[in-house]
Parts: sequence; structure tokens; C-alpha cells
Amino acid sequence: MRYYFFFFLYLLSALQGKTVELGVDRFFKEESIHSLKGKRVALVTNHTGIDSALRPTWSLFLERSDICRLVALFSPEHGLNGIHVAASHVDHTKYKDIPVYSLHGHTRRPTQDMLKNVDVIVYDIQDIGIRSYTYATTLFYVMEEAAKYHIPVIVFDRPNPMGGLMVDGPMLDTKWRSFIGYINVPYCHGMTIGELALFFNQEYKIHCNLEVIPMKGWTREMTFGDTGLAWTPTSPQVPEADTPFFQAATGILGELSIVNIGIGYTLPFKIVGAPWIDAEKFVDALEAQHLLGVRFLPFHYTPFFGLYSKEVCHGVKIIITDPHRYSPSSVCSLIIGILKSLYPAEVTKRLKSIDNTKKTLFCNAWGSETILDILQSEKHPTWKLIALGKASVKDPFLAKRKEYLLYNK
Repeated sequence: MRYYFFFFLYLLSALQGKTVELGVDRFFKEESIHSLKGKRVALVTNHTGIDSALRPTWSLFLERSDICRLVALFSPEHGLNGIHVAASHVDHTKYKDIPVYSLHGHTRRPTQDMLKNVDVIVYDIQDIGIRSYTYATTLFYVMEEAAKYHIPVIVFDRPNPMGGLMVDGPMLDTKWRSFIGYINVPYCHGMTIGELALFFNQEYKIHCNLEVIPMKGWTREMTFGDTGLAWTPTSPQVPEADTPFFQAATGILGELSIVNIGIGYTLPFKIVGAPWIDAEKFVDALEAQHLLGVRFLPFHYTPFFGLYSKEVCHGVKIIITDPHRYSPSSVCSLIIGILKSLYPAEVTKRLKSIDNTKKTLFCNAWGSETILDILQSEKHPTWKLIALGKASVKDPFLAKRKEYLLYNK
């Protein structure tokens, strides 16, 4: 009996915590679906496209086949079910006789043939708030193609997991514009996917017939953990709602293949290590810089796969103490700068092994090559790198983005 009482209290507290209604919730709850009466719908989605009751968005459309007809599904990187690793080629498939067109296979844009029987496109995918995550680029490609064929696009808005206040990291140098970095916003832009869609449509003059279904109850200071919603891993290496905070700091380090960043272990992006690091010495150097909102803990582990697979690594576990004062670009710059100062031979050796392909991938993701130039030329680059990251967030962007914010501007 006691078990059921505590289980009831748990459910009650969980329900009370559900303060945010997603765009998908509002669309079906408020019967906005009637605006699609008689329409043939294509849904751009994956396993993260669920409502607050954990029902897949595609099933919600199928249940309302009396109003509109779901005729196609489009899936982004990692596939419809999120099982494919980063950069994998994903083939077309089917779901209940509905064609599932991969936008991370032979094409990354819907073709005219794929869209020939489509009256409206709906987008519902959980983003993570980092420019180099490809789900946003997929939306923008879809918007560009939809505009060509005069097909309206509806975006069901979802929270930015890091909240709507963190604007951090470099802007995109257009020289490095690519599928993994398509719009000129800071590395962490502090916008929802709906706000980004509005920004892109206007600033890049796409002229897409765009509608965003806003959330209800979400405010900019909310992290995903504050929403009361269930987190669905957005890709194989983003298992938890707080993972984006760490990916924004260490993901770029992984592109350089200098240290292991937890990929291949149970803490992706939350740890940094290598066999040649002295964990305690490394932590002392990091802690001595007194960065706001973050602490560093000595950590030892053995990756199951990936860089330094099966080797014992020594390094740090990153502990975020205040997400509202935490700067991912500063943490990234501090870690890589201290590594260069403490282990110049190891870092220099690995930097020299970076070929043009790896350099291009790094610059596409980070949006700039300046960090590489400083890292290669400076003996003690830490604070120069940190200063670079802070200077990169341009005041003009902060002013411009206000036009597109949907929540407590």
C-alpha cells in the first residue's frame, strides 16, 4: 500500500511539473488541424517528434485521417528512429505503407518528385540549440524547396534545451557555410527551432509560406529540465536533456582528435581525457582560472570504442554549477588552451596530423578557422582563445534576433 501511495505522489509531482505545452500539443488540442481539411500532409520528423503524452506526431496525424491525409514522412540525420550514428548514409524506407524519404542519404533536400503530391509540410523535431546540429539545416533546406513549389510549411515549436538566454560562441564565417553550419548565428544561438525558422525565412529572403505553432508556458530562462517534459535522446550521443550544454563545449574538441570527449564511454561530451594527461594537474590548472558556472573533477575511464579505445584515460569530468553563467565557448577555449600549455608536444603532434578534410570539418562545425590559427601559433593560448569567443557574439545579431523571438522578449 505504501508503494502505491508514493507512486501516486510521484505521478502528481510529475504532472504538476508539466508547465509547457508544445507546438504539437496546441495544434491538436486547439483543433488547428481543421485548417488542413482535405490536405495531403508531409511530415518532417523523427523519434523526437512526440507530444507531452509521449504520442508520436505521425500517429496523431494518422488518427485524424478524417480531416487530412499523411502521405509522406521525411527523416533527418540519424533516421526516423534515431538509430544511425552521426554522418551515416540513411536510405529511404516505409512506415505503414507511408514512404519515408531520407534527407541524409542520396539527397539532403526533398526533391520535386517527393513533393509532387504534397499540399503542406509539417516539421516537428527536437533541436538542441547548437548551430552545427543538422536538424535545423534540414528544416531550412525543406523551407527553401517548399518555397520553390509554393508549398506552405508549419513548424511545431519545441524548447531550446539550453534555454533562450545563452548566446555564446563565434558567428559563422560564410566561407565555412555547409550542411553542418548553414545560418549566420552564434554557435549557441539561444533560439527555438520556430524562432530560427522565422529568422531564416526573413533574413535569407526565402519567401516560404511559413507558420510557427508556438509553445505555451515556455520562458527563455527555462532549460529543458525546467519544462516538466520527457526528454527523448535526439541522437545516439545526446542521451540526456543536459547533454547539449556539454556538447557545445567539447564537441569541437572531438573534431580535432586530440582528446577523448566521452564518445565511446557512458558520459558523451561530459568528460575529457587521454592516456598522457595527469588528471590532478589538469584539474588544478583549470580550476585556477575560476570560470563562472563550472567546476572540474578529476576523472579516470576506459573508452569502449572511439579515440583511445580500450586505453585508460585520465582527465576531467565537467560539472555545471550554474547554467545561466556557464559559457560553453569559454570552457572549450580553457580546456584546449590548458592542454596546449601543459602538453605542447602532444597537442602540436596531433595538430600537425590534421589533414584538409579534418580541418574543413572542424571549420564547418565551429564556423571559423581562427581558433586553429591561435592554437598553432601561441605557446599559451588560453585567454586569447577565451577573449576570441566572447568577442564573437556580435551586438548586431542580438539586436536583430529580437524581431524573431516568440517568448518573453
